[in-house]
Amino acid sequence: MSEKISGKKILVTGGAGFVGSIISKILLTKGAKVTVLDSLFTGSERLLPKHPNLTFVKGDVCDKKLIESLVKKHRLIIHAAAKNIIISTKNPYEDYETNVGGTLNILLAAKKHGIDKIVYTSSASVYGNPTQLPISENANTYTLTPYSVSKLAGENYCTAFYESYELPVSTVRYSNVYGENQDPANPYCGVISKFFESALKGSNLKIHGDGEQTRDFTYVYDAAEATIEALINPKSVGHVFNTGTGIETSISQIAKMILEITRSKSKIEYIDKRDIDNIRRRVVSIEQIRRVLRWSPRHTISHGLAETYDWIKNK
Repeated sequence: MSEKISGKKILVTGGAGFVGSIISKILLTKGAKVTVLDSLFTGSERLLPKHPNLTFVKGDVCDKKLIESLVKKHRLIIHAAAKNIIISTKNPYEDYETNVGGTLNILLAAKKHGIDKIVYTSSASVYGNPTQLPISENANTYTLTPYSVSKLAGENYCTAFYESYELPVSTVRYSNVYGENQDPANPYCGVISKFFESALKGSNLKIHGDGEQTRDFTYVYDAAEATIEALINPKSVGHVFNTGTGIETSISQIAKMILEITRSKSKIEYIDKRDIDNIRRRVVSIEQIRRVLRWSPRHTISHGLAETYDWIKNK
């Protein structure tokens, strides 16, 4: 990886966000020259390392002129900027502008300047409630939220630009990423960071619904490394890859594991389900990314939770 990245100029949109900041960190350790573009809506500059090869630009992917000026200076792009599922549900038009319009701005500028590669970060939420498990990349999509609609639209634009203009694009579909740099104070963050915060404060771990809903939880470094592998591996062009573990875990199981890890005396409390809680089970097949890119996750859920707890204690 270092040999293929060292000295490369790489643009990371959303690079000060949860996953984007870990991607940026790894790229910098491998010798890349990284430009991070982030509006700081949910991201934060403090998540980024102080590094001579890092350039931070505060701005929005909806700004066509800014995107044009940045894309032409880079040969490689990881497009991770997006409005998340909760804000997308509250404001679908803002979701559309960023997740669809912003992606189209990136693709048009990349086509104009003939960049070498784009990786688009999408979400397993595009599958909705699957009819078969584990979910393969060729499964039917069923978009249940404005967020999943916009992420799938971004994927489709990437595919269209690859087929119509031979733009070298690949897509990774993340599944419930957790770990370092996920801030529980952020109202849009995932359940694991909130559970850790509650356990350490001695508060009840609140579960929406009966807790038997399952997800394929992916440690953030695994998701980031899969994204970078898709960026540097020429075999990824034109493909969509699930990025997960291939193992489903219930929300109740996660809560119990966190209580055990932290040795907290907190209790589990079951509360009303939310509007966005409309996926009963999720576990993705990762056979395609294993076969094509030779990538596999390095962290089990227990290992990832332990690493997350170590980070929380030492931050």
